Amino acid sequence: MKTKNNEWLLIISILMGTTLVPINSTMISVGLSSISSFFHDSISSIAWVVTIYLIVMAVTQPISGKLGDIYGYRTVYMWGLGLFFISSMACAFSFNLIWLIIFRSIQAVGGALITPNGMAIARHTVSQERLPKVLGILGMGMGLGAAVGPLLGSTLITFWGWKSIFWVNVPFLLFGFIAGLLVIPRVQGSKSSSLDILGSIYLAVSLTLLILLTKSYGLWMSIVSGILFILFSVLFILREKRTHSPLIDLSLFKNRSFTSSNVSMLASNFIMYTILLAMPLLLEADFHFATKSVGAVMSVFSLSSSIFGFFGGQLAAKYGNRKMVTWTFSIITVGTVLLLGIKPVHIVFYLVIGLIVTGIGIGLGNSPLQTAVLQSVSKELSGTASGIFSTFRYFGSIISSTLISIITGSTALFILLLIVAVLGIFLARGIDQTKNAAKSKIASNQ
Repeated sequence: MKTKNNEWLLIISILMGTTLVPINSTMISVGLSSISSFFHDSISSIAWVVTIYLIVMAVTQPISGKLGDIYGYRTVYMWGLGLFFISSMACAFSFNLIWLIIFRSIQAVGGALITPNGMAIARHTVSQERLPKVLGILGMGMGLGAAVGPLLGSTLITFWGWKSIFWVNVPFLLFGFIAGLLVIPRVQGSKSSSLDILGSIYLAVSLTLLILLTKSYGLWMSIVSGILFILFSVLFILREKRTHSPLIDLSLFKNRSFTSSNVSMLASNFIMYTILLAMPLLLEADFHFATKSVGAVMSVFSLSSSIFGFFGGQLAAKYGNRKMVTWTFSIITVGTVLLLGIKPVHIVFYLVIGLIVTGIGIGLGNSPLQTAVLQSVSKELSGTASGIFSTFRYFGSIISSTLISIITGSTALFILLLIVAVLGIFLARGIDQTKNAAKSKIASNQ
């Protein structure tokens, strides 16, 4: 970057795009009843507006990261902003549920193009010394976006109706697009490689089937989905081993730091979403809180996670990724132990302390994990690595939503969270402790 101001404008531009993606993931959850009334459809049908977004995001991110590696991160990122912009307006103009689901799918494709390529742009344009701090800012934005989504959505719907949750994207996307054109540098892609279309199809089908397995569609549907998932997964693995330009180079997972960081992200996001989804039910059932009070209590968890997401990047630059991720899961372990005592203690202040401690731990780990993934690969694979990382992040949330419907009782759920947090401490041992540039790049191992 030529000047400090240009660098900050670039960071703000990327932040604008990457923050809108999680905002739109959680903001719509409070608008389902309004959309149901508008289209005269059941809530179960309207819920597909949320489900399709998660499925498409999880399936498309590895592909979009690869596209960035091939055609350039700026190009693919700008296409993502454009798709998100057009689809947001199209969602507002939807005249029936089917069209809303279709346009919501396109919005998810745009979001999937934005996130991994935005992170890859940061990897290429920011110095190794500043990268953890910048990723801390971006991580804080994404966490804050997911946290404020429901509050923002409820406010917009109260005053302007459900369509406003799509219109609100327009001015921010316009700013991000114009700023991106001005300050995001062109990074040449690897024209020697190409997108593995057949591998992309196998991956998309297998991931979709895996997600559908987490839904309850009956025994026979689960058996059929399971068999097809195994079949397409095997086809994908065989394809990636044989093609000269694989969608996902499976040798990436031979790198201990890369694999540990991705699995750690899955574990962290699993814990975060389990708390976000299960705690409101506990507050309503055991503490008899009204919806407004539930939102106030949960905000301390979301805010502590978002705020300490920024500090995680600062501290990672000083102490290294492995040490920070170890601290992350150690703090989460303390937090889950506190939450395990909610029922016998049954004091709101005690519960709030447990939420704050857990939120701090989760926030501190976001930037070091993202940095560890990016630093474990060569710059040319930044998009692919970010796409895989984002997919692991989404699977953490998908697994949590499934287990909440299976496991009844807060005690069993918090014991599971405690086990996952302790396992996270051991996973952190596999992460490269190098504070700055990665010395064990995967490219050098090939």
